[in-house]
Amino acid sequence: MDATGHTERENVGDREPVLDVVDRVCELCFGLFMALTFVGTVSAVGAGADAGHKMFYTALGCNLAWGLADAVMYLVRTLVSRGRRMTVAHSVRSEPDAAAGVRALRDAMASWLKPLIGDTELESIRRRVAARPDLPQRAVFVRDDLIAAASIFVLVVAATFPVALPFVLFAHVPTALLVSRVLTIVMLFGSGVALGHYAGFRGWHAGLAMAVVGVLLTMAIIALGG
Repeated sequence: MDATGHTERENVGDREPVLDVVDRVCELCFGLFMALTFVGTVSAVGAGADAGHKMFYTALGCNLAWGLADAVMYLVRTLVSRGRRMTVAHSVRSEPDAAAGVRALRDAMASWLKPLIGDTELESIRRRVAARPDLPQRAVFVRDDLIAAASIFVLVVAATFPVALPFVLFAHVPTALLVSRVLTIVMLFGSGVALGHYAGFRGWHAGLAMAVVGVLLTMAIIALGG
C-alpha cells in the first residue's frame, strides 16, 4: 500500500498483514483489561444461581461496545492519516518549485527519519510523486481497512471469553475466579512474549513484565471505578 492508500502489488504473498504484531497484541490486551474490570469486582455480584451468567454477559456486552467503538475509531484514524498523506502528495505534485516540494516532503516526515534521508533522496521521491497521473482526489477506504477494523472488533470481543467464560462453566465462584485469573496471567505473559520477540527483547522477561503491568493496571482501573 502506497502513501495514498492504494495497493501497488496484487500478489497476495507480497501483502503485509492488515494489523502488525503490536496492533494485534495491544487490541487483545485492551479487551482483556476491559473484561478484567468486571472479574475484579466479582465479590460485588450477587450469590444467586445466575451470578456467573450475569458476569459473563455483562463483560461480553461491554467488550462488544468497546470493540465496535475501537474499530470505528481505527477507521476514522486511518482515513484522516491517509487524507493527510494525499494532501501532501497533491501539494508536492502541484508545486512548480522543486525545492519547495522537497521541503514539503521533509516537513511531512517523522522526526527520526529526517536525519537519515537527504535532499537527493527526497528529490527522487518528489519526481516520482509529481509524475503520477493516478493520484485520487480524496481519501477513501480500501478493503484492508475494513478487514483490519473487523479484526480489531473480533480481538477485543474474543478477549472476553478466557476471562469471563469460567463463571459460566463453573458454578463455584471461587473456582471460576481462580481459573479466570490463571488464564488471564497466561494471556498477559503470552502477549508480553510476543511483544518482546517483536521488539528484540528477551521473551520471558517481557512476558513477566507484561503480566505484572497488566495486573497492576487492572487494579488501578478497578480502584478508579473502571
